[in-house]
Amino acid sequence: MAMSGCLGTRAPSGAWQCANLQQRSRAHRRCHPTKTQCTVSTQEVCTSVKRNANIAKLQAGYLFPEIAKRRREHQEANPDAHIISLGIGDTTEPIPQVIADAMANAAAGMATREGYSGYGAEQGKGPLREAICEKLYKGMGLKPSDVFVSDGSKCDIGRLQMMLGSGSSVAVQDPSYPVYVDSSVIMGMTGDYNQESTSFDNVQYMPCTPDNGFFPDISVAEKSDIIFFCSPNNPTGAAATRKQLTSLVEAAKKNGSIIIYDAAYALYIEDEDCPRSIFEIPGADEVAIETCSLSKYAGFTGVRLGWTVVPAALKFADGTPVQQDFNRIMTTTFNGASVISQAGGLACMQDEGYQAMLDLVSYYKENATILRKTFQDMGFSVYGGQNAPYVWVGFPGQASWDAFADILHKCNIVTTPGSGFGPAGEGFVRASAFGHREDVLEAVERFKKAYGN
Repeated sequence: MAMSGCLGTRAPSGAWQCANLQQRSRAHRRCHPTKTQCTVSTQEVCTSVKRNANIAKLQAGYLFPEIAKRRREHQEANPDAHIISLGIGDTTEPIPQVIADAMANAAAGMATREGYSGYGAEQGKGPLREAICEKLYKGMGLKPSDVFVSDGSKCDIGRLQMMLGSGSSVAVQDPSYPVYVDSSVIMGMTGDYNQESTSFDNVQYMPCTPDNGFFPDISVAEKSDIIFFCSPNNPTGAAATRKQLTSLVEAAKKNGSIIIYDAAYALYIEDEDCPRSIFEIPGADEVAIETCSLSKYAGFTGVRLGWTVVPAALKFADGTPVQQDFNRIMTTTFNGASVISQAGGLACMQDEGYQAMLDLVSYYKENATILRKTFQDMGFSVYGGQNAPYVWVGFPGQASWDAFADILHKCNIVTTPGSGFGPAGEGFVRASAFGHREDVLEAVERFKKAYGN
């Protein structure tokens, strides 16, 4: 029996394990004043709660923390190195002043009775929902009530997965943003990881390669309930054309699927034949959900503000509006986006703020142009970097993680290994245009020195 003041636990046999391990001392004798057995053990104490078997399927840490870990290890081994990051797509430039001012005023207002705001609508403030609908979805048949404001697309993808449940089958572009597959694994939508194919069983991977112009054969997803699709694609930078998106919508209608359309980089599109929203395609409101955010537009990666559009016309097989169930998820698991962030979001949708966002996007696009030209001039096969802030660079015959390590070793530059986005990403690395101009120019010189002819 445990005595008062003794920190310990019971071994599987039931014998008491003393916290004063191997202590032949008065303290130990005080724990056990009688001849009670004390078992010395190094076994860790565990609860009886079983681990989520789906999380156990995940092969390693999430891609970007793994990259950060390798960067830290390289920095520790090379303490004097100035490492430039072209890896994770984190914005670097200040939030435009007009937008920052709106948030500052909202924050100051919280110190007054007139400006204070507590819990708000979980779906977002009405004026912001109206402004997003008017500015970004005008003429597409949508209503402010279709727009759900949140703390970002990544979070909303998790909420959408919660709404859909473990019984749905999933198709993804390959390569694609890791959250689509990893969240599907965690939800129990997939089988085990297949070492031979380097992919998860029961997930329909849709290869996007140079051979098919990075637009997949949609027919392979004919039995999938959910189709994750991102345009411009992360990581390849490829933007789908109007004709291609029309075929995607038509396939979803034919198969009874729901498209979860990630439009996180839509403002980077300059090609007029490439829609910025899936809802520019007739009939998409019956088969698609669109998620987006201000992270890569206004530098809100740390501020956190996004939205998901769930049209009223979209219904489950039993006729239940999908919007009804997503609203239930939002009101159950979310208390609404920060009122300060929403003030900034509203400023983004006004003319001055919107132009400031476009200027910021143009800055990063110029970075992308610089990187794209650099790799082209060195003879690499290069994709993206025109309608997106990412440049997709081929390293034929070399594993992606090896190319990543080689670049880090030779140039002190962090990129992202293509295989981290899916099997079809093997042999590529992604270079991000999110960086200070001086760092991008310095990176260019290092690339030329290491890989130039």
